[in-house]
Amino acid sequence: MALAHKKSILPAAEERRRFQRVKVHLLGRYMLPDRREFPCQIINMSPGGLALLAPGIGNVGDRVIAYLDHIGRVEGKITRIIDNGFAMTVGATPRKRDKLAAQLTWLANRDILNLPEDRRHDRIIPRNPIAVLTLEDGTKMTCRIIDMSLSGAAIAAENRPPLKSSVWLGKVASRVVRNLEEGFALEFLHEQLAETLEDSVTAR
Repeated sequence: MALAHKKSILPAAEERRRFQRVKVHLLGRYMLPDRREFPCQIINMSPGGLALLAPGIGNVGDRVIAYLDHIGRVEGKITRIIDNGFAMTVGATPRKRDKLAAQLTWLANRDILNLPEDRRHDRIIPRNPIAVLTLEDGTKMTCRIIDMSLSGAAIAAENRPPLKSSVWLGKVASRVVRNLEEGFALEFLHEQLAETLEDSVTAR
């Protein structure tokens, strides 16, 4: 047991020495030991650990499985609780850590260089921002599109659907991924085509 315990401590200490965390803006989902799932936003990450903003917070030592945009599946244990989220280790083989390091370097450089992929896709403001949102129960509500991209949209509306709920923006299947000050953000289930995006989201 002592050896197993020692092994679980070493990677975190090792990570503090070897890996520098980089600021990244990545969305994802994670699952706690009780199988509850939540959306999340990664605020910094290294090949050995990460910090995320999250609506559902477990306990220090809890095992977490997360699926992150651009990164894929990672798992580890909660090491500390932070404001509106937590920090966790990333359990990985040396080969996986090398791959993570390369991915994080690319993500960090992309942000510094301000390349278009900075937000996965360029954001645009539609000519006609008024759209109809269909909720899971079939209820329809009128909303305003703040901006959108091929992979999602920011919506201004008085009522916010529950996080993780499935909705339709026009005729585009989407899910609610986070709340915004004046509304909420949607992620499209399938990446859209630039030439048909606006017609699709404003279709009635």
